[in-house]
Amino acid sequence: MHKLLRPKASATSGRKVRIHFGEQPRDLSVAIIYTIGITGVLIATAVHNLLAILIVVFPPGYVLMAAVYPRNKDIDWVARIALSFGLGISLVLLFGLLLDLTQFGADIPHILVSTAIFAALVGLAARWRRMRLPATDRLAATFTFSARTWRERGFVGSVVAVALAAIIAINLGFLTYVLSTARPGETFTEFYILGPGGDASGYPTALNLSQPGSVIFGIANHEAARLNYTVRIDLVGVQIVHNATSGFNDTVEVNRTTWSTFAVTLADGQNWTQAYTFQIGDSGLWKIQFLLFKDGNPSSPYAEVHLYVRVS
Repeated sequence: MHKLLRPKASATSGRKVRIHFGEQPRDLSVAIIYTIGITGVLIATAVHNLLAILIVVFPPGYVLMAAVYPRNKDIDWVARIALSFGLGISLVLLFGLLLDLTQFGADIPHILVSTAIFAALVGLAARWRRMRLPATDRLAATFTFSARTWRERGFVGSVVAVALAAIIAINLGFLTYVLSTARPGETFTEFYILGPGGDASGYPTALNLSQPGSVIFGIANHEAARLNYTVRIDLVGVQIVHNATSGFNDTVEVNRTTWSTFAVTLADGQNWTQAYTFQIGDSGLWKIQFLLFKDGNPSSPYAEVHLYVRVS
């Protein structure tokens, strides 16, 4: 008799990927770890791009929805995902508005850090609320990806699966794009002096003995970070000496006296000005030198501006 041969099932034909959470809130752990991890990567790589915010929009909205609706039947998954996106965008905008009212300013790193802190705290609160419920009532989901289960999933299940896959793909795409195209923007600090009227005119370049003179000096931070600045103002006595070798006149420093120092901390994008009045009690040519130091480095000035004043 001939034996009937039956084909063996392929080892890979039934292969599937299964993602599940229920009794343990693994989804909240993933949301918290993801947000903190991505925030750390973006700050460490100095990415100050608005697209960076889109990468972390979903988790804060998701954990907030999980805290408000911890039960499995509180709200369906399609609405949960849609509201998570909407709440996430609203939260990021709110963080920006609130930070703009503080000394930190609404820059990208501070918004990212605020988002990560919110996701961590609210995620822990959502975990606490969910774990107080009976295991059967807790928010749960099982996503099995295979050809057979895809056909059996139904419309709603397919929409949820597609939405989750799209979220992962979009976030990975944004992360890849931001990290590959991010170039540190030009960072600098403006340091300037103005006349007493607040513009580039009316400088007190000729004074009598002990006659008061006034200027305004200012700092504008464009360093994409919060910085500590120190301004030192020196009175420098100078002489004009003819250089026989070059055939030109040289300005030679004769003496130097430190008049004043100012310390100020500025957030990125913040501007600071200070009026300064001085008197010189000796005749001659003087240089009033404004030296700017940043990040607590007193050994080397970052910038210098000066004003020559002839006193008679």
